[in-house]
Amino acid sequence: MKFESYHPTINFIYFLFVFIAAVLFNHPIYAAIAFLASFAYSIKLNGKRSVILNLILVPCVFLYGCWYAFYHHFGITNLGENFIGNNITFESLCYGMVRGMMAVAFVMIFSAMLTVMSTDKVIYLVGRIFPKGSLFISIFLRSFSRVRHRFRATDMSRKGIGMGKGYGNIFHKIRNCMRILSIVITWTLEDYIESAQSMKCRGYTLKGRTAFSIYRFDNRDRSVVIMLCTGIIITLVAYSLGQTTVIYDPEIILYKPTLWAYFFYIIYAFVCLLPVMLELWNEAVYNRVSRNIQI
Repeated sequence: MKFESYHPTINFIYFLFVFIAAVLFNHPIYAAIAFLASFAYSIKLNGKRSVILNLILVPCVFLYGCWYAFYHHFGITNLGENFIGNNITFESLCYGMVRGMMAVAFVMIFSAMLTVMSTDKVIYLVGRIFPKGSLFISIFLRSFSRVRHRFRATDMSRKGIGMGKGYGNIFHKIRNCMRILSIVITWTLEDYIESAQSMKCRGYTLKGRTAFSIYRFDNRDRSVVIMLCTGIIITLVAYSLGQTTVIYDPEIILYKPTLWAYFFYIIYAFVCLLPVMLELWNEAVYNRVSRNIQI
C-alpha cells in the first residue's frame, strides 16, 4: 500500500527527480511546492518524529533568509542597513528565503529517502548494472554491524582481565582503546580474506554472474511509472521554457503567470505529492474493501 512497496526503480526515479528539482528550481512557487510536498510526505512516512524535525526546520528558512540578506547586498530595493553600513535589500532577502526553502525541502526529502530506500533496494539497483558491485556493497554494509559486535565482545572479554576501555587513568584508557581497535581491525581483515576465498570458490569471478532479487515489475508499477514519467517530462518542458527559474540580481525578473504556468505548477505538485496521493488512495481502497467484507 505504501510508496516504498513499489518497485525500487520507481522510488529511485522519484527521489532523483525531486532532489534535482529542489536544487535547480529557484522559482518561489516551485520552491514552496517542493517544501510543502516534502513536509507532507515526511510526516505521512515517519509520523510524530518527523513532525518535530520539520517544525524545527521551518524557522531555519526565515533565519537563513535574514542571514543571507545580512551578508549579501545585491538588489536595488533597499530595506535598511546592517551594523557596518551595508544595505539589506528586498531581492537578497527573497532569494535567501527561497534558498532556505530549497535547503529545508532537500533535508526533508533526504530523510524520507532514508526510510524508503532500504539496503536491499540499493543493492538491487546497483546489481542490475554492476552485479559484482552489489556484492561488495552488501559485504561492506554487513561489516558495520559485525564491527560493532566485535568491538563490544572484545571490550567485554578484556574487562575480565582489567584492561577494558574504561579502566585506569587517561593514558591506560587510550592504550586499552588502541589495543581493542587493533584487535577489531585484525579480526575484520581476516573475515574479509575468508569471504574472498569463499566467493572465489563459489564462482564469483565467472562471467555472466547475476544478482538475486525478489522484486517484480507488475502492472501496478507500470501505471505509476507512466504517470511519474509523464509529469517529469512536462516539468522538464517547463524548465526548458524558463518557467522554473527567476532572476534576483539586480532586480526580481520572472515570467508573468499564464494559464500554462498554472498548468506547470499543478503538474509539478502532482509529481511531488505522488507518493502521498498513492498511499491515501490505497488506504481508501483498502478501507472500502474491508467494510464490504465485514458487511
